[in-house]
Amino acid sequence: MKRSGSAELPLHGGRVPGWLAERMVKLGAAISENIVHRYGASEFLTRLSDPFWFQAMGCVMGMDWNSSGITTSVLGALKHGLNPLSKELGITVCGGRGKHSRKTPEELRLFADRCQLEGESLVRTSRLTARVDNNAIADGFQLYLHNFIVTTGGEWVVVQQGMNVRSKLARRYHWHSAQVRDFTSDPHAAIVGAHQGTIMNLVDARAAASQQAMLTIVKERPEITLREARHLSLPAHHAVRAENVDLRRLGAVLAVAYEKEFHDFASLLLLEKLGPRTLQSLALIAEVVHGAPSRFSDPARFSFALGGKDGHPFPVPLQTYDESISFLRRSLDAAKLGNTEKVDGIRRLDQFVRALEERATPYADFDNALARERAISSSLHGRTVWDKRKSTTVVRPQIPQLSLFAD
Repeated sequence: MKRSGSAELPLHGGRVPGWLAERMVKLGAAISENIVHRYGASEFLTRLSDPFWFQAMGCVMGMDWNSSGITTSVLGALKHGLNPLSKELGITVCGGRGKHSRKTPEELRLFADRCQLEGESLVRTSRLTARVDNNAIADGFQLYLHNFIVTTGGEWVVVQQGMNVRSKLARRYHWHSAQVRDFTSDPHAAIVGAHQGTIMNLVDARAAASQQAMLTIVKERPEITLREARHLSLPAHHAVRAENVDLRRLGAVLAVAYEKEFHDFASLLLLEKLGPRTLQSLALIAEVVHGAPSRFSDPARFSFALGGKDGHPFPVPLQTYDESISFLRRSLDAAKLGNTEKVDGIRRLDQFVRALEERATPYADFDNALARERAISSSLHGRTVWDKRKSTTVVRPQIPQLSLFAD
């Protein structure tokens, strides 16, 4: 089996509360629109086919950093946020979890009719990807989610996920039409999940004889698999720890947010006066929009944008979330009228943060940075899935004087 990435995804139960789901729809749409505006629909599909970027996207939207629930929630948010913009962006999201996955053929045919595409060909592709991952790859994972994202030009990405109840792990599969030449020979863009040892894969390019005889089981040594692929290991522990984060990269983001000379220049790049907490969030969102694939090796870092719904690394700061969405939406609306300064500012902000890394910006003091986030949480309407109360009056706490950078 050819992998471009792998990751352990612990199965998590629970739900996404309404207050977060509504915001995920808006933020997911704004991030996606920014990518399409700057790089085109094809590049957006390329991002979706990257398991590392996908995980970072879920983290920046406020989901739990190592949860299998990122897959369902991100794709659900994108479907609700992007499909109303389908004619404008040229992208539609079909399928979903459980019963929604069974609606994929009907949704594909409707989209194909509108865009003059070969609907039955897309339906056949959808079914093939599901059958390959559910039947041809005997890895113990049973598919329960299937999403098919397609453009008006006929380019497509499939993201689907299976669960292994016995091991309590999930495996996410990524497909991209740009990389598929033959459905029976190394078709995946990536397969993400805990390494399970030797499995059977009848769509491996080396399995031509097996396909003909339908008897030979393809065997591949684990050390070869790991050597040939980037490996993202997402541990079962729910808390975000310092070892899960690139502290140099986080340090550059915190410097932009909290060191005056950098903060003032970053605000100038965005052509808008912004508080440090919103600037921190936008710096990480900018990386999701403009960052190279190598930037997503530590997706946990992106949870420092807007926290996590279970309170890890800290509660979701609703005030910051709303301010970030508002800025992105204003930027996109202005760009549609021909004024691209603000939307271009997001790209310049990402470049500025990366330049700070190269200038030996201090490493983040993880414990102090986390303590500060929790100290200011109530002032930013911080919420978790456990909080049943409605948002109330803002409380201004006494914020301790903390050094955000290691000595």
